[in-house]
Amino acid sequence: MPYRRILLKLSGEALMGRQQHGIDPAVVVSIADQVKAIREMNVEVGLVIGGGNIFRGVAGATQGMDRVTGDHMGMLATLINALALQDGLEQKGIQTRVMSGIEMPKVAESYIRRRAVRHLEKGRVIIFGAGTGNPYFSTDTAAALRASEICAQVVMKATNVDGIYSADPRKDPQATKFDRISYQEVLEKGLKVMDAAAIALCMENKLPILVFDMNQPGNLLRAVKGEVVGTLVG
Repeated sequence: MPYRRILLKLSGEALMGRQQHGIDPAVVVSIADQVKAIREMNVEVGLVIGGGNIFRGVAGATQGMDRVTGDHMGMLATLINALALQDGLEQKGIQTRVMSGIEMPKVAESYIRRRAVRHLEKGRVIIFGAGTGNPYFSTDTAAALRASEICAQVVMKATNVDGIYSADPRKDPQATKFDRISYQEVLEKGLKVMDAAAIALCMENKLPILVFDMNQPGNLLRAVKGEVVGTLVG
C-alpha cells in the first residue's frame, strides 16, 4: 500500500447530492462506505470537510456582512457537516472523533496534534471541523495544514471531475487532462485546484495532492492502492 495515512478533503457542496442545499443522507452513506473500505485495508484516515452547502463566509462578505463574522459562521457550518459524517461513519461501525479548531467541548474535542495522531494510531477516523479556527483561511488551507501536522502521506481532494484539466472540461471540449503536474505549474497556470496558500503549504512540505472524482464508486480505494486515478500534484 503506497499510502498508510491520508488526509481526505471533501467540499461541503459534495454533501448536497442533487439537492440545492443541506445534506443528502444518501451521499453521507456513500462516503461512509468508501471510507470503510479503506479502513479495512488499515489505512489511517483524517478528513476535512467544507461548509459551502450551508454557509460560505466569502459569499456573506460580498453581500455586506463582516468577513470575520461570515468566516466564523462558515466554520460552524463545517462542524454541522462533520457531525453528519461522524454519524454516517459510526453507523457503519467505524470509530470516529470530531476535532474542532474552535473550542466546543460539548460537541467535539478541541484539536490537539498529539491527541489526533494517537487517535489515528488507534484506528479512529478523525474529522477535522472548523477549518484552522481562524478567519480568512479556507478549508483547503486547513486540509494542507492538518495533513502536514499529522504527517499524512498525501492530501486526497475529492471533486466532481476526474482530475485537473487545462480548462473547465464542462465548458471547453478542448480541455486536456493532466496525469501529473507540479505545484509551480498549478500556481502559474491559475488552475482551480486548491487556493494558493494551500498549494504553497503543500509545496513547502513536499506533500503530494491527488485530485480525483469520488462520485465514481471505488475510486478512493483505487487511489489508496496506488492505481492511476485523477491527477497527482507534486
